[in-house]
Formats: sequence, structure tokens, C-alpha cells
Amino acid sequence: MDKCAENLQIKLISDPFKYFSAILKDIEEAKSHIYIEIYRFTTDPIGTRFRDYLIKKVKQGVKVKLLIDSWGASSNYSFFSDFTDAGGELRFFKKIRISWDTFTKNHRRDHRKVFVIDDQITYIGSGNISAYSLNWRESMFRIKGDIAKKFSKIFHQNYELYNKFFYDKNEYTKSVDYHNYQILRDVPSIIFQPVQKKLLRLINTAKKEIFIETPYFLPGSNLRKALMDAADRGVNVNIIIPKKSDIGVMDILSGRYFGELSKHNVQIFFYMPQNLHAKIFMVDRRAFVVGSSNFDYRSFRYQHEICLYGENKSLIRQIVNHVNETIKNSDPFDYEAWTNRPIMQRFFERLLVPFRHFF
Repeated sequence: MDKCAENLQIKLISDPFKYFSAILKDIEEAKSHIYIEIYRFTTDPIGTRFRDYLIKKVKQGVKVKLLIDSWGASSNYSFFSDFTDAGGELRFFKKIRISWDTFTKNHRRDHRKVFVIDDQITYIGSGNISAYSLNWRESMFRIKGDIAKKFSKIFHQNYELYNKFFYDKNEYTKSVDYHNYQILRDVPSIIFQPVQKKLLRLINTAKKEIFIETPYFLPGSNLRKALMDAADRGVNVNIIIPKKSDIGVMDILSGRYFGELSKHNVQIFFYMPQNLHAKIFMVDRRAFVVGSSNFDYRSFRYQHEICLYGENKSLIRQIVNHVNETIKNSDPFDYEAWTNRPIMQRFFERLLVPFRHFF
């Protein structure tokens, strides 16, 4: 491994209180610039605290740019008026538009969660700026090192893309290499889906075990088949999802596939304490894919996502500890109970399947 890659320090933070504190501390110590691309930036006490910290930094002469998804935001320009008046830059990603193609166009959201500070510190992962998820189990990754320059460039590319519906998707989905790491970028596309393709390759070449933590499990038939094939050849395949997520429709849809997966010895666990919102993929305790992408149609096909692929022994140890703690607080899938699930649940599973791409 090359020295620069070895010097990349990555820390997994699962508790929102802890990563909010860490990010605010890094923001407070910023000297040059702060770039934030986020799906949800709310007007609650957490969002207000972040906004006020950013106003302070702008007044100190630090360049601050915000790119917030207009659908998920829960905030507007008036909430940021003091920020923009002080010189901060703000863009809302693709506002809702009424047209003949209203639904599919407005479904293409910026789901990324990226913080870049002084081109030395990067945060990526599952967490939004919101009190809504304070008691959730998340996966945010603090990365210290020059890879931040790569994330900075990617941020600016999407910052310019914020109101465009037509662009070169091939260019915007090229993987960005940093030594033995890859930054994977998804944009809304049926053809260009680098995150899903990377996951498929890793599943198909797995030798011993696969761990997937995701709040929404709704993969296409290709991924489901790959997971079952891996289990059939002796790979220990583990899927961990919340018992009850914040999107009930997704829970109903996911349930339709559990029986088939279980028959092929895919292990399914339901996290019990609260919502599990972490997004982690690990194979053979060797490689990982972490970031903003869920394990579902919507992320792979319709959203702007960003993930980091690579190998890092220190991070793998942290992921193993995180996963073990999650499973310790989870209940295993009960096939018999699943076969006896209520008739109405089966009805809604069938009813909703044709619309599975849109949840």
C-alpha cells in the first residue's frame, strides 16, 4: 500500500450526537473553506446550530458553500438569510417543477451527505443535519487526508449541476481514484450505476462473508440473485435492516423477498432499539463500500449518491465492531412467522411491487 493511502485516517461514528459534535468542532476550526452537500438541513435546533456556526465562520472570512436538496431540505432561503447576507453561498438542488414529466424529474434527488473542510477533512455517510434522527443508529465517516481535495472537486461539479436536467452522465459517474481507494458517484440513470456495479462485483467474488447494513432493503433481481448465489456457494451473507424504518411502505415491500432469501441461507437481522439508518457494505473483512447509498432501487437508479470503496484495516476493525454491536441488538428473521404473516400484508406487498422504484 502506498504511503499516502496508509496516512488516510478514517473514523466511523455511529451516534448522531457524537458526529454532530465532531463536525461542529471541525467547522469551528476551519481556516479557509467549508463545503456542505446534504439531503436534509432542517430548521430545528440542530439545523439552527449548524447554520449559526456557519454564519460565524463566514463573518471570519471563511468561504462557505451549501448545496441542499430542495425536496429533503425542510428549510428555505429565509432560514438562511443571515447566512447569505454575511456572504455565504447557498443553492437548493433542483426545485420541484410542474411539467408533463413531473414525477420522474422531481424524483431525481441529491441524496449525498458530504462535508469538506479546508481540503483536509471530509465527512461522508448516512447522516443529515436534523434532530429528526438524533436517536437513530447511523454511519458517518470522518476522513482526514488529501483525499478531501478529490471530494472538493466533486462537490463543485455538483454545485454547478444543481439546476440542470441534461448533462454528460458518463462524465459525472466516472470513479475518482485516490491511490487504492475509489470515490463512486451515482446520478439518476438506468445505464450508469457505478455503486450497484461495484457491489455486484464484490458479491460475486466474495469468498467468506458479506455484511450489509441498510435502512431500506429493496434491491433488483440481479442483486438478490447474486446474494443468493453467494450464500449457495458457502459465503456467510448477512443483511441487517431496521425492524421498523421511518418509511413504512419500504418495510412492507422488503418483506416480500425475505422468504426467498432465507431459503438460500441468507441471514436477515432486524435491528430493534430504533431506526437503523447506517449504510455499510463489507466483504471478507477486507473491502468496504460506505457512503450515502441505500441498498435499493431508488438510490441506484434515481438519486445522486456518493460512496467510498477501499481497503483500510483500521476502518475494517471499526466496521466489524459496529456490525457486531448492531447484531447484538437485533432479532433474526423467523421464516415460520413470515409464512404466517397476515393476508393484508401479502396483499399490500403485491399491490406495491409495481411501484417499488419510487419509494
